[in-house]
Amino acid sequence: MKMMIPTKQYGRQAALFGLAAAGFYLLMIFVTLAHIETLSGLRPFDMRPGGYSAEQANSLLSALGSSGRRYYLMRQIPLDLAYPALMALTLVSLLKWLKLQEVNHRLVQIGIWFSIWAALADYLENVGICLMILSWSEISANTVLAASVASTVKSGLTTAAVLIVLLGVGFWAFKRIRTYA
Repeated sequence: MKMMIPTKQYGRQAALFGLAAAGFYLLMIFVTLAHIETLSGLRPFDMRPGGYSAEQANSLLSALGSSGRRYYLMRQIPLDLAYPALMALTLVSLLKWLKLQEVNHRLVQIGIWFSIWAALADYLENVGICLMILSWSEISANTVLAASVASTVKSGLTTAAVLIVLLGVGFWAFKRIRTYA
């Protein structure tokens, strides 16, 4: 049996995970999150990278009504259970590929950790959203705060991980251009 070269393996993994992540992302953006925004007239929790207050959380959940809250819980949350892992796997595969291309090892390791922590923060955000929906209309201010902080942390870490990948690709491209010059 022929052994696959790790470089090709990580490239293929990144492409497959990336396509799956993009599919879930587009489905969430153009279907479930768009529907939640249409129902409520407000931005869903997942679309608030700067977080939200207890008042904003109550306004959204109130505006959604019972069927909208059920929709969030039964349609959006299941999609958002797959997406963070797919996004992290995409970024980690890209970063491992970059490592094999002799891009700065420390930069790659930081990117991998940011990718993993971003996914974990996304899962914590989802738990917070579920708790808010399930405890409606008696939402704890601490639950809102925890979910909001998780949203902000998720956004920051995801942005940092993507920027590290882009920086790594830039280093790789510069190195290749320099080699050919």
